[in-house]
This record gives sequence, C-alpha cells and structure tokens, in this order.
Amino acid sequence: MDLHELLLQRHSIRRYTDQSIDPEHVKTILEAGLLAPSSKSARSWQFVVVEDHDTMQRLMACKPAYAASLKNAPLAVVVTTSPEESEAYIEDASVAAAFMQLQAAALGLGSCWVQVRGRFSADGETSEDVVKETLDIPHNMCVVCILTFGYSAETRKPVDPSKLLWEKVHLGTWRHDA
Repeated sequence: MDLHELLLQRHSIRRYTDQSIDPEHVKTILEAGLLAPSSKSARSWQFVVVEDHDTMQRLMACKPAYAASLKNAPLAVVVTTSPEESEAYIEDASVAAAFMQLQAAALGLGSCWVQVRGRFSADGETSEDVVKETLDIPHNMCVVCILTFGYSAETRKPVDPSKLLWEKVHLGTWRHDA
C-alpha cells in the first residue's frame, strides 16, 4: 500500500482487540518517532512506553471522557517534549507522534491521539499533571499527547476523496470568498 492509500485508509481507532502487539512492531513504531524530523535537529521529544493495563487505567483519569481508547489498548506511547531544547518543541513532538501513527497503520495497527496538553481532568487538574504524576515524568517536560495502539476492533470505511475540503486550499494568495 502506498502512502496515499494508507492516508485514505487510516482513522482514529478507539476500540482494540485483546491481541498483543509483536515487540518488533513496537520497536518499529518507536523507530518511526525517533526518525521524525525536528527543528534544527533538536529532537526535543522523549517517549514513555506503557503496556501495563493498570497504569493505562490510571492514565485515563487525565481525561475521563476522551481517553477511552486507553481502556483496552495493548500499547500506549506518551509523547513528551522539552521547551528548553527547542522553540518548536510542540511541532517537533507532534510530527514524531504522527510518524508513529502512520507507521502503526502501515503495520496493520490502529491508533488514536489522546490530546493532553491544554486539557483537564474531571476534577480540574491539568491532564499533564495527572500524566506526569502517574509516570513520574520530570516537571520541565511538556506532555503533548498519549498515543494508543492495537489491532482494531472496529471497522471504518476509507475516506472518500471527493469529500476532501478543497475550499480550504488557497493558490498563490488567500481567497477571501472561500
């Protein structure tokens, strides 16, 4: 499958089977994140790999209504980044996360991005603080997201290219009538 076909097929998957992920696949997914480009090659990101079910249940508290994909995921990767290492730390971490999601799709795995930065738990604590406390992440690191991975327990149709929002593309200059 070429990249374009992969992009048409890929969706956020929030329900997974109980099938475990081959350790070589986990390594390949992490490699994709480590291969991601970063501003000035700063590589300000760091990843925390979580495979323990109880830990994932505790992580769900960071966003109870929107972290449900952690409930039965066999793998989660917490994407952190250092604002001290790069002015483009959020962008760098986001690119690394997207690379991991695309790699997972190429391996036949589903994934879901759980936004952490700028979000809150049910009791008003920042989602970042919940994740940092759960995983003992240093205070100076920023938690961007949690990626969940697994074999899909849901069926999703490919994206229909005729429904792409081409009106959001401006050629040469901004079109104000769009």
